[in-house]
Amino acid sequence: MEKRIEKAVELFKEGYNCSQAVVAAFADLYGFTNEQALKMASSFGGGIGRMRQTCGAACGLFMLAGLETGCTDGKDREGKENNYKTVQALAEEFRKRNGSIICAELLGLAKTAPTPATPEARTAEYYKKRPCVKMVEEAARIWCEYLSTNSDKKSVE
Repeated sequence: MEKRIEKAVELFKEGYNCSQAVVAAFADLYGFTNEQALKMASSFGGGIGRMRQTCGAACGLFMLAGLETGCTDGKDREGKENNYKTVQALAEEFRKRNGSIICAELLGLAKTAPTPATPEARTAEYYKKRPCVKMVEEAARIWCEYLSTNSDKKSVE
């Protein structure tokens, strides 16, 4: 599974947003193409549409949880509960490792600071001031750990 973590980090460094990097690293396990995964996760980067809310890497982790444990029957209360418990446990683990699941807090930004929709250029300076690579790596690692103990996808490289 270490290759999946490395793939997520590489995707982020190629310019994909944090959510796209996490989801695309695992999408084939769920029958999605790379293009589908990238489109599906594209709106969640920068703390959801660069609004600095829930961290995009964490959102990617939660999307994977939906692919793994989500239910497809609107009346399946037990299935919904199981999925929500999984997401809450993953969120708590992400929070424990990183201090928060909120993008602005992870970036050390004031909560009231407006953020333009235009993403910053990925330069050496960008990577120095942003912990995003670490967030992507941690989200992918948490997902690998989850799969190793809770899924039939345990041995997938």
